[in-house]
Amino acid sequence: MTSKDAPKPGKNKTQARSAARLYAVQALFQMEQSDQSFDKVIVEFLDHRFGATYEEGEFAEGDPKLFRHLVREAVNHQAKIDQMTDRALVAKWPIARIDPTLRALFRAAGAEFVDSDTPVKVVINEFVDIARAFFPEGKEASFVNAVLDHMAREARPEAF
Repeated sequence: MTSKDAPKPGKNKTQARSAARLYAVQALFQMEQSDQSFDKVIVEFLDHRFGATYEEGEFAEGDPKLFRHLVREAVNHQAKIDQMTDRALVAKWPIARIDPTLRALFRAAGAEFVDSDTPVKVVINEFVDIARAFFPEGKEASFVNAVLDHMAREARPEAF
């Protein structure tokens, strides 16, 4: 583990993991919009977002290990995750038709369902909170909760 892999001293591990999930959604969105590779986006986020301070304010310190894991696994398992998401969505609204931010969110959450030991309830709660951050006025949080519940039941039926 390098110094970039460890959250800064005094930072709450839970907050760092929450920030890593948010950054993973942002990175996946950026990758889709700009056709950048995950290696390039990971380096950009680690160098310029994690704990950085700008005129707009300070970015949270994230857990780099979780961030890299979620982005890489979302890319590596994208077909599987997208299929799980499609099965959770209404037939007339496949993943290709939904908002790109939600698509990135489902891919990041799906990566955590597919390849981690984080309890499914934690994953669902964390990503519903991220949906609320991106869509504070809408009903997207309820939608995200329902889709993630369906995905979790498919990815890890033993947790239910």
